[in-house]
Parts: sequence; structure tokens; C-alpha cells
Amino acid sequence: MLSSGFLPAPVLPRHQLARLRRRLWRGWHAGIGRFLMPWDGNDGGEWQDVAEFGSNPGRLAMRVFRPERARRPGAALVMLLHGCRQDAEEFAVSGGFVEAARRHGFVLVLPEQAAANHHARCFSWYSVADTRRGRGEVLSLRQMTQAALRQFRCDPDRVFVAGLSAGGAMAAVLLAAYPETFAAGAVIAGLPVGCAGNAGEALLRMHDAGPAMMSPADWAARITGQLDHKGRWPRLSIWHGDADRVVDPGNGENLARQWAALHGIDLASAAIEHPAPGISRRRWGHGRAPAVEAWRIAGLDHGFPVDEEAARRRPASQWVMGTPVDATEAILGFWHGSGLS
Repeated sequence: MLSSGFLPAPVLPRHQLARLRRRLWRGWHAGIGRFLMPWDGNDGGEWQDVAEFGSNPGRLAMRVFRPERARRPGAALVMLLHGCRQDAEEFAVSGGFVEAARRHGFVLVLPEQAAANHHARCFSWYSVADTRRGRGEVLSLRQMTQAALRQFRCDPDRVFVAGLSAGGAMAAVLLAAYPETFAAGAVIAGLPVGCAGNAGEALLRMHDAGPAMMSPADWAARITGQLDHKGRWPRLSIWHGDADRVVDPGNGENLARQWAALHGIDLASAAIEHPAPGISRRRWGHGRAPAVEAWRIAGLDHGFPVDEEAARRRPASQWVMGTPVDATEAILGFWHGSGLS
């Protein structure tokens, strides 16, 4: 979130160090990485930096991966928001989203935070200036979405967003600010909307989710009090490890309370499953497309869970962790109920 991990003191300025890191990554990716991971190379898809996508008040960068299968009009669009100190493209590859885009044929939009905005390149999920509809970073993200829909002729009814850590908290903010734009989303190791209004409060909530006695309706009011929305709310998949030492897992519980209340669902109505030892999944809503689901993974620290075998064959990433369940595939399966494919 505001500080995820530690880096040695750089010799170069941060922006130059980040640029060098990306060049090294892309060089590996285009070289030996193509032989080790043929499904994740540049073949069968196009990477593109989009410089102009709107007024961009949040001063974010936009990168897009468009696979061959998404060349025809009507493809789905998926936005992926990285965590602190992460490179957007590296996270998309290590987390399996590039591979999934090629397999399912969706356009992948990768916003990237600038060091000039935050020293650790965290999205400003707690800043009032960046989280209100029509302002700051959240407006930049909306503009990216609209630009991608136009440029790549994607289906406006099949737009999704997922994020990890600060990116997860920002994904929830984006869904709350523009619910008419997104069919569904996913938040991994994130926080509920409106739990903090400045950096100090954000650090406090990361350490201690609280307030414990706040009702689901009160959590929902943190969103509805800022937006007069009469239509449907996006569906949401929530993920958290119970050993997370960066973001208190109670934040995932509060996010589930918040989103279930938005959908008018009683928390006590959850259907509980255990797909694997130490893993639980609760679902709220009826039919094959429940409105909200919440995953809890025993022993998982702060990170994005992927299949253990997939984690071994992809480039290592500090914040992508092998587990018995693959969040990318499970999230795409959840989104299938909203028309992903």
C-alpha cells in the first residue's frame, strides 16, 4: 500500500531507476524469456503506450496489451492496477493476466502510477482529491477506460477492473465512483472505500481495519453518500490472506460488508465453500452469478495468489505468491457470470 517492502538506496534518481528496471525487464522478456515462456512473449499480441487519453488530472501513464484474439470489435476490456513498488507490465505477466488475455481474447489496460505522485508509486486510494468522481486519479482511470473502448472497439458492457494492495483499494474506489462503467471487479489485499481520507488514516487502517462495530449499511453509506446512483452495482470478488502483515485482513471483511450492503444482501445468507485445505470462499447472491464473493487463504502474506506451478514457470515477483488456488483463473471465472467470455 503506502509502503510494501524495502528497496536498497538507489544510486540513480527514482524515475531513472524505474525506467532502467523496465528496460531490463522488457529486454529479458524479448530475449531468453520468450524461450522459457513462449505463451507470455510478444508474439500473438501488441504492446502499446497510449500518451493521449484525456485531460489526465491524476498524471498517470497508460499501457495496453492487445492480443490477436482481441483484434475484432466487441472484445472485453480488463484494467489491472498494480501495487506499490510494482511495474504494471511485470505484474500483469507474473500474475497471469497477459496469458489470460491471449487465451480469452480481452484487451488489457495497465495504468501505472508515477514516482512524482507518490515515492513508492502507490495509487492514491485514500486521497479525497483522487477518489471522488470527476477528480484526480480516478478520473484518469475512467478516461483510460473510455479511450480504450473507443480505440479498440471493445464491448462497453464487458468492462472489468482488478487490483492488488493499493491497486486493489483503488479498484474498489473506481467501481464505487463509476458503477455504470464496470460489470464486475476484484480486490486483492485491499481496503473498503472511504475507510481513510488521508495518508495518516490510511496507515492506521492498514494496521487495524476497524471500526469493528460499524454496520454494513454504514459502510455502504461511505459510497452512496458521495454518489446518487440508482442503477445496478458491479459484482465483486474479494481476496485476502489471513497472514497479511501489510494490510489487516479485517479490511477484506469490511469490504465484503460494504459491497453486500450495496447489493441489498444479508451477510448471514452467505454460501460457504472450501475448495482446498485452508481456503474458504463465501458467496452472496443467488444463481450462477453471485453478487459478491470473499476468499480467505490461510498462511498467505501480502500478495497476489497464483497456482504454484504457474508461479514456478513465470518470472519471479515479490508480490505474486504460489498457493493451491489461482486467483486469476478464479476471478475470470467469477467475471464469466458478467459476460467476460
